[in-house]
Amino acid sequence: MLAMGSEEWELYPSCIGSQVIEYRPISEDSDDDWNGDVAVSLDAVLPDDLLEKVLSFLPVASIIRSGSVCKRWHEIVHAQRQTWSKMVPQKPWYFMFTCSEEAVSGFAYDPSLRKWYGFDFPCIEKSNWSTSSSGGLVCLMDSENRRRIMVCNPITKDWKRLLDAPGGKTADFYSALAFSVDRNTHQYTVAVARSNQDPSEYYQWEFTIHLYESITGNWATPFTGVLLGWRGGDECVICDGVLYYLVYSTGVPVNNNEHRHCLVMYDLVARPNHTSLMSMAIPVPCALTCGRLMNLNERLVLVGGIGKQDRPGIIKGIGIWELHNKEWREVARMPHKFFQGFGEFDDVFASCGADDLIYIQSYGSPALLIFEINQKLWKWSAKSPVSKRFPLQLFTGFSFEPRLDIAS
Repeated sequence: MLAMGSEEWELYPSCIGSQVIEYRPISEDSDDDWNGDVAVSLDAVLPDDLLEKVLSFLPVASIIRSGSVCKRWHEIVHAQRQTWSKMVPQKPWYFMFTCSEEAVSGFAYDPSLRKWYGFDFPCIEKSNWSTSSSGGLVCLMDSENRRRIMVCNPITKDWKRLLDAPGGKTADFYSALAFSVDRNTHQYTVAVARSNQDPSEYYQWEFTIHLYESITGNWATPFTGVLLGWRGGDECVICDGVLYYLVYSTGVPVNNNEHRHCLVMYDLVARPNHTSLMSMAIPVPCALTCGRLMNLNERLVLVGGIGKQDRPGIIKGIGIWELHNKEWREVARMPHKFFQGFGEFDDVFASCGADDLIYIQSYGSPALLIFEINQKLWKWSAKSPVSKRFPLQLFTGFSFEPRLDIAS
């Protein structure tokens, strides 16, 4: 596991030093005069297991910074210990950065402490890479070479490159990435859904699903089919053993379906190799300018831009829906005051989440809105320190769960 440098945990705008301090224990028989400047080390009081237990109740950022207290604490924090798997559950963080051709660096937002941290994300090279996160790990797909896929733990900086994924050589195609971690075994599944246009039939698209299992270290291609009048995109998610994929109408009417988006499903457990995905497709709840899928504690949630009735491609608001027995139930709609708070809101936007939090961000603004789905509470994050380097620069980001106990 790569070292977690303390400069990665710089509170914005203050700086956390990296010096490791050795405190000398004070014995009861010491003749030194007591004064308020003497530091009493917990080394003299707590055994390792109790100290680990105490630290496990802290937020992740506080645990990392506590490794600078003394050598003993540093060793405990940076060791892969079973204690960290029993930590108090952490809220998902949001990593925000600007779109550019330069190396990706940005700030991570901790909703528990409402603080931003200077953060260099491991192994991501371009801002337009595809990402998907689950259980403390983040999966990334190179936008220029979509066979190149990596998995990392952003907190520990541990990462590895997977075997090259099948396909991904054609220039004119859509690829979507989904990722799921088993919280008990820490094994994971990577799904890559590719959609390629048939050169001889404009409205016919080949659709392929490739799966990687960490337990075997190999790729498989369990499904190849054809989408008629529909094409794939870049939005999919794994939820409760099912791959959900958002498809888009090519403008050719099929079965009098007027929806521009539909949701198709593929069972990752049964893995049927001959099935009609569109026969079981679920229409989206209303005309959407864009849709974002996410897994919130094995609940499939859709965040979508609601299009105007007369001009469905123009956004008028944002809605949140949850899928129940193949039917959408509306959870909430963004209050107008928050919608206006973004300023000029694009028809397409960034949104992701985990646990009970949903993050929503406009590509044109560093403002970050949070929705707590269980309490149905909207609130802004603390002001983001991410800034533009030139007027037309865009912002983007994604969420991940901060964990110390899992490796790629």
